[in-house]
Amino acid sequence: MLALGAVAAEEPPAVAIDNFTFGPKELTVPVGTTVKWTNRDDIPHTVVETGSRVFRSKALDTDDTFSYTFANAGTFTYFCSLHPQMVGKIIVK
Repeated sequence: MLALGAVAAEEPPAVAIDNFTFGPKELTVPVGTTVKWTNRDDIPHTVVETGSRVFRSKALDTDDTFSYTFANAGTFTYFCSLHPQMVGKIIVK
C-alpha cells in the first residue's frame, strides 16, 4: 500500500530486441527520459545510433540490457551493427 503522496516507481520506456527486430520500432519520449533495450534473442545484438554515434552498446547477449538517457530533443535513429537490417528510432521532444 502506498503512503499518501507516494508515487509508484515507473518502469523506463523499453525496447525489446526479439526475432531480429526492435520493438517498438519507433518510440517518442520527453527530454530527460532513459530508454532501456533488452535482448530477448538467443544471439548477440548491439544498439548503435546512426548519426554521430551519440550512443553505442556493447554486444548484448540474451537478457542483457543497455540504457541511454536522452538529454536533448531530436530524432535518433539506430541499428544493430551485427545485423544492419535491424533499425529503430527514438523521437525526443
